[in-house]
Amino acid sequence: MIDDADAGRGGGGRLPTFTSWLRNLSDTELAALFEARPDLITPVPADIAALAARAVSRPAVLRVLDRLDRFTLCVLEGLVALGDDRASATPGVGRDRLAAALDVPDKRLDEALSRLHGAALVWVDGDGLRPVSVLRDVLTRPAGLGPPLRVLLGGLPTERLNRIAADLGLPTGYTAGTDAPDGAGDPASRIAAAATPELLTARIAEAGPQAREVLDRLTWGPPDGTVSGAAARDVDAATATSPVDRLLARGLLVATAADTVTLPLEVGLVLREGRLFQRVATDPPPLTGARVDPDRATRAAAGQAFTVIRSIEELLERWAEDPPGVLRSGGLGVRDLRRAAQSLDTDEPTAALLIETAHAAGLLAADAEVGGEWLPTPGYDLWRRSAPERRWLRLAEAWLRTTRVAALSASADTRGRSRSVLGEGLDRRSAPEIRREVLHALAAAPAGTAPTPEAVVDVLAWLRPRRQGQSTTELIDVALREAALLGLTGRGAIAPHTQALLAESADDDTPVAERDHSRAAELLATELPTPLTHILVQGDLTAVAPGPLVPDLARELALAADVESTGGATVYRFTDASLRRALDAGRGAADITALLERHSQTPLPQALRYLIDDVARRHGRLRVGTASSYLRCDEPSVLDELLGDRRTGDLMLVRLAPTVIASRAARATLLERLNELGYHPVPEDGSGAVRLSGPEARRAEERSLARELDEPAPVGPTLRMAAVRAVRAGDEAATAVRHPIPAPDAAPPRSATAATLAALTAATEKGRRVWIGYLDTDGRASSRIVEPARVDGGYMTGYDATRAAVHRFAVHRITGVADLDAARQTAPLDASETPGDGQPVTDSAGDAE
Repeated sequence: MIDDADAGRGGGGRLPTFTSWLRNLSDTELAALFEARPDLITPVPADIAALAARAVSRPAVLRVLDRLDRFTLCVLEGLVALGDDRASATPGVGRDRLAAALDVPDKRLDEALSRLHGAALVWVDGDGLRPVSVLRDVLTRPAGLGPPLRVLLGGLPTERLNRIAADLGLPTGYTAGTDAPDGAGDPASRIAAAATPELLTARIAEAGPQAREVLDRLTWGPPDGTVSGAAARDVDAATATSPVDRLLARGLLVATAADTVTLPLEVGLVLREGRLFQRVATDPPPLTGARVDPDRATRAAAGQAFTVIRSIEELLERWAEDPPGVLRSGGLGVRDLRRAAQSLDTDEPTAALLIETAHAAGLLAADAEVGGEWLPTPGYDLWRRSAPERRWLRLAEAWLRTTRVAALSASADTRGRSRSVLGEGLDRRSAPEIRREVLHALAAAPAGTAPTPEAVVDVLAWLRPRRQGQSTTELIDVALREAALLGLTGRGAIAPHTQALLAESADDDTPVAERDHSRAAELLATELPTPLTHILVQGDLTAVAPGPLVPDLARELALAADVESTGGATVYRFTDASLRRALDAGRGAADITALLERHSQTPLPQALRYLIDDVARRHGRLRVGTASSYLRCDEPSVLDELLGDRRTGDLMLVRLAPTVIASRAARATLLERLNELGYHPVPEDGSGAVRLSGPEARRAEERSLARELDEPAPVGPTLRMAAVRAVRAGDEAATAVRHPIPAPDAAPPRSATAATLAALTAATEKGRRVWIGYLDTDGRASSRIVEPARVDGGYMTGYDATRAAVHRFAVHRITGVADLDAARQTAPLDASETPGDGQPVTDSAGDAE
C-alpha cells in the first residue's frame, strides 16, 4: 500500500501528500535526494508521482535504512512510534515532542532529521514530521514498543471490549455490529482515544506491585511475553486473581497469540515516562589501538605496494609462457594455485588475493569460458609499461570495487563443494561498501593509531546497525587483512596514498578508467623505491639487482637469466637455457655481453663471458627448413655427428649433400627434438635467411567474473541535475492542464492522423507548445511537451521539453494532441477540459489516449 504517494497529480483543495511534498522541493533538494538515494533515478522516473511511488517502495526503503547509523535509526524509530496514525488522528510528530522523548542535544537531533528529510524517509505535513507509511511495516517494533492499543483491541469481541471499558472506567454498551454507545467510531478506537496517560497510570497502580513487575519486564522491549495457559483469558477486574489476569482485564496487556501477550504502545510510553530509549548513543565508539610511527607505517605500506606490483607481474609473465587451465566448472585448480604460491614464495591465501585482484583489474582472463587457459590480457601489456604508482592504483581501485572475496576460496558452498579461485561463489554484494567503510574508519582514527579489528567492528556496528552479523564481521576482518597485503595500510594504520585515493574516488561523473588520482600517485611515488639502472654481476654466474630495475633492463635481464630468489634484492642466475632463450629472441652474444658490461657495477667474470660465447657458438650451427624439413650446416663434421647419433633414429635423416640433411619429420618436430638432444638449431625461411623470434605473447580477451550488482552506481552532480530536469519536465507533461483542440466549424469528417497533422501544423505556424501522447517503438506510452518546428512527410520535428532535446516524431504514433497555451492554463476547467490526472485526453479527431 502506497498511501504516501497517492493523489499526486491533483489540483488544490486536497490534503497534503508525500507526492505534493516532493513536488514542492527545490531542484537543489531533489538533487540532494538523488545523491542520497541513487536508486531513485535508476532509471529516471517519468514524473514526480512515479518518483514518489519508487521512493516509498519496500525494497527502496530497506536499501536506505541499511545505510543509517544507530542514532539516526533511533530518531526514525521514534518518529514511527510517536507518529503511528493508528494511534492518533494527527500522525504528524512535532519536533519538540520528539526532542523531549529522545533527550539528545538539539544539534545532533537536527542533523539526524536533516538526513532523514534529505533521504525522503520523513516529510513535513504542516508543523508535524511524518515518516513514510511503509516504515510501519518495516520497523515492526519501533523503539521496542508494541502496536497501538487501537490495533490490539480491534481483534477482541465486543463483550470483551465492554468489560475492558468498564474496568478502565469508560462508557460501555457496545453491541456486535454497532459503533460506540453514542454512535461515534468503532469501540476499539473510542477506548484507545479515551485511554489517556493519566488514566493508564491510575489503572497500573490499581493492578498492584506484582503486576507492575510483569510490566517492568516488558517496558524496554521486546513488548511481547509468553504466559502459561491460554493468553486470551475471559477475565475482568473483579474475577482476576493473577497479576497477568489483572493486566489483561484492564487492557494493559492484550493477548496476541495462544500463549503470547503484548504491551500496547500507549502503556509502554507511560511506563517509560515518555522516553523512547533508555540510552541513545549519539556518536560512534572511539577507535582504540596501538601507537605506531606514521612514517614507518607509510614506508611499510609503500613497500608492500611495490611487492604486490612485482608479484603480479612475475606471476603473469610465468602464466604467459605456461598458462594454467580453466577447470570444467570454471576457476583455477588447487594445484595451479599451489604452484603459483610457491613461485611467488608466499602462502596460498595471499596468492589467491593477488590472482583475484589481477583479474578484477582486467590483467588476467580466460581465453575460453570452459576448457581454456588463464592468460594475461592485452591490458596487461599497457599496465606493465606504466609507472609503478599507476600500476598499484589500478590494482587498489579494482580491489575496492570488486564484489569478489578471495578469502572465500577453498570454503564449501551450499552443496558442500569447495569454491575455487576465479570460480563461482566468491561474490558478496556488500564487499565493496564494507571495504570502503573499513578504510574510512581507519582514516578517522587519531594520527599514529592503528585501531584494533574489534574497535573497527564496533564502529561499523554503530554506523550500520541493521547490517550486522557473523558474515559482516568476517568481511570486515577480511578487508583489514587484504588492505594490509595490498599496501593500503601499513602496521595497521591507513597510508596517506590510500586516504588520497579514497578522496579522489569520491562519486562524480568521471568513469573509473578516466580518473586521474594524481594526488594519490604523487604521494605513493615519493615512498616507492627508485628504479635502478645497475646490477651486480658475481663470479658464481649470478647477478644481483639491489632494488627494482627500470623496465627495459628488467625485461632484458629476465630474458637472459632466471630469477633465483626475490626479496629486498633479486638474484638472477645465468644458465645455458636462459642464454639460449635470449639468443632465440634475436639477441647476439655481443649484445648480451654489452648489456651486462653497461649496467654491471662489478667487472664481468671470465666464466660468464666463456658461457655466453660457448652457448652462442653452438647456437644456430644447424638450420631447419622444410622438406618435410631439412638441416643445413656449413660444418660437415656436425652433420656427421648428427647422423651417427643413435638418438636421432626417429627423425629419419637422409644426407643430400655434405652440408644438407633431409628429414621426414615436420620442421616444428625436428626443431623441438634437436633442442632436446642439445644441438640447438635455429629455423630459416625459404630464402635461407635465419628467422629468430621470441616466444609468442599469448593474450586472452578480458572477461568479467563478477555478477551484476543489485546496488545502483552513484552518479555525479551533472547527472543528478539532468535527472532533476527530466523529472520536472515529465511532471509538467503529466500534470499540465490540457485543452483539446476542436475541429473548425462545418469542417468535413477527417481521419485521426489528418486531424493530428492539422493540429500540429497550426501549432507550428503559431509557435505554440502542445502536449502529445506518444507510443515508442516498443509500444510504451509517454507524455511529451513539444514545440513543433516542422511537419512534413508524416513526421513532426520539434524541441521535446520533456527530454531537453530535438526529436523527430512519427505522426501515426501520436495518440493525442492538446493545447498548452499559458494564457488558458489558469482558466477554470469546464466539461471539455481535462486535467493531467490520468483521465482520457481527446484529440482533434475524437480519439482517446
